[in-house]
Amino acid sequence: MLQVSSVMAVHNNLHMFPARRMSFRCQSSPLNPASTKLPPSNSSSSSQSKTLNLVTSTEATRLHLSNLDKLLQTTTSTQLNQQDLQQQQPQTETIRKESISEKKSKNDIIEGLSLARLWPEMKATEEMSPRHLNRLQRLLSKTAEYSPRNVLGSRWMEYHGSNDWKGLLDPLDENLRREVVRYGEFVQAAYHSFHSNPAMSAEEPPLPRRVVSPDRSYKVTKSLYATSSVGLPKWVDDVAPDLGWMTQRSSWIGYVAVCDDRREIARMGRRDIVISLRGTATCLEWAENMRAQLTDMPTTTDSTSAHGKPKVECGFLSLYKTRGAHVPSLAESVIEEVKRLMEVYKGETLSITVTGHSLGAALALLVADEISTCGADVPPVAVISFGGPRVGNKAFAARLAAQNVKVLRVVNSQDVITRVPGMFVSEEVEQKLKSSKVGGMMEKIGLGYTHVGVELRVNTKMSPYLKPDADMACCHDLEAYLHLVDGYLASNCPFRANAKRSLARLMKDQTANVKKLYTSKAKALDVNLSRQGSFSMSSCLPSPSS
Repeated sequence: MLQVSSVMAVHNNLHMFPARRMSFRCQSSPLNPASTKLPPSNSSSSSQSKTLNLVTSTEATRLHLSNLDKLLQTTTSTQLNQQDLQQQQPQTETIRKESISEKKSKNDIIEGLSLARLWPEMKATEEMSPRHLNRLQRLLSKTAEYSPRNVLGSRWMEYHGSNDWKGLLDPLDENLRREVVRYGEFVQAAYHSFHSNPAMSAEEPPLPRRVVSPDRSYKVTKSLYATSSVGLPKWVDDVAPDLGWMTQRSSWIGYVAVCDDRREIARMGRRDIVISLRGTATCLEWAENMRAQLTDMPTTTDSTSAHGKPKVECGFLSLYKTRGAHVPSLAESVIEEVKRLMEVYKGETLSITVTGHSLGAALALLVADEISTCGADVPPVAVISFGGPRVGNKAFAARLAAQNVKVLRVVNSQDVITRVPGMFVSEEVEQKLKSSKVGGMMEKIGLGYTHVGVELRVNTKMSPYLKPDADMACCHDLEAYLHLVDGYLASNCPFRANAKRSLARLMKDQTANVKKLYTSKAKALDVNLSRQGSFSMSSCLPSPSS
């Protein structure tokens, strides 16, 4: 600006500058066109020449001044524009940065609200906020944190299935959720007791077995044994003597327990008898599972219905009815103990709950069927099963319904065991086949299996902790079942955020199927999973559930 103002001053005050050389007095200043005064002269030719030079000089001066004026205006405009740009550039940069910042802020908000970060991927949860880390640390600890046991009172029959659990499954009633998880823990106690001492002597009766009840208000009154009707050749024991209990025909399979605590009886509204059965463990039990042909049920009366004769899988019936060398059959043991308890607690309000997983779920149906007809005043009988296979045909299902046996099947959609035996298809497809011409053929060839009772369906993909593509073992695992039930809200809802069941055992048993994010965070939290996940006496106590 200083340079431009100086030039402008010169342009506006040209008349103040004298001529640089006095010898040019004969000419007017070329920079002052307004000056027309000429010095006197005595020669006319000289005068004409001077006049011509003056005109030429005047025109040249005007042209130079015009060009100078244009140059000054162009320079001034350019410099002004440059200064304006320099002044505006910080403002523009600030506005641009604010715009980018605002755009990023909006994008962050949009990303935070993105549905992809919500259910079912649960990526928002996996961001591991401090609040979520605290929850994960709590779920990984084995510190007892029990949900309050609400008083069931007069509604106990409804929770026991008197109305087929209508209105309690979807969404899942919080009291029913807690009861279902609690019965699952009775089955876990059966697994633990068996694996702590699986071997049985073939020469002498078994010694009394200690069972750690998962609920202190229950006491174990009877051990149960299952025996296979088939056996392995003797040379197998000679070739592989280390197999031991895997080849024995009779094995401990469960127990009977009864509620013996007055407070718990008052809370539940009755005295509950529990029959708990584990799943497949020995080679011969697996062999019986493979005997998938349907066979008639032994009955003392004609039980033929509109669906024909009730039939069940041959291998399941074999394990239920076969006597061992030194132990009675499972059927004999159960009926004897139930009748004894009914006599001991005669006059009290009783209920019988049969619970099992996998093979135990199949045997639970056979147990419930026989109990329901073992006397005139049999208490209400209900079955709570986990990952159970199909057991019998449609006539068998109709028979259980006619005997008022209530069945609640907990089924994982990814569990293939729940689709066998029979045709390895979904239940919807199977029902369509049965209603078509193929149905009669399926019955004839022994594939006319059907499920029994009401279904509570869970899904491995609903858990934010398990991998969506978890393997078959994980999808059938009992702890995974209890984890899914504990987090289940409804069929159209995600895993509940306030689930209370510990993750320690799930992470120990199913490490390969838990998302790496959580296993790494668990290590970062310095949680000793191997120690906390071990099934000790303290872990047999009721796990937190609701």
